[in-house]
Amino acid sequence: MMDFRRLRGYGWQSSFLDNLMILISRKIRYVYFFVMVFLWLNKKCHKKMTNDALLSILAALVTNRIIKLFYFRPRPFVNRRIGILIPSKTDSSFPSKHTLLVFALSSSIYFYKRILGSFLLGLSLLTGVSRVWVGSHYPSDIFGSGMIGFFIGLMLHKRSGTHS
Repeated sequence: MMDFRRLRGYGWQSSFLDNLMILISRKIRYVYFFVMVFLWLNKKCHKKMTNDALLSILAALVTNRIIKLFYFRPRPFVNRRIGILIPSKTDSSFPSKHTLLVFALSSSIYFYKRILGSFLLGLSLLTGVSRVWVGSHYPSDIFGSGMIGFFIGLMLHKRSGTHS
């Protein structure tokens, strides 16, 4: 895995990449929102998949809240006094709520629709990279959040008893 300083070293060197990472970090959630609306309204979509996807969002939010109650890690721009590309909260760096949510949702869809789920998991990875790029998280925050999010999707899929 690429270390924090190397990845952050790319920031501020290309305004195109910086703006792309800012866009992804701030707006990618709307892609997931539209996917959820599509799944909800599409009669051909598996209802268990849609329910799992919604439950994964709720489970990720609850998990995020619980972890933050018991664990605090200062964000990189607080500890290292690095520049950040967008304003960020100063709450705990771990877990990354953005990353946790998108991985939970993506993995819950992946177990039903491999192509759509793979695309969304790729966007999830890009979301995590963007959060490091803009200076809000460490790579380990993203890795851990992604693993927890994926595990949430997997557990919900196992609970539903549906196998693809």
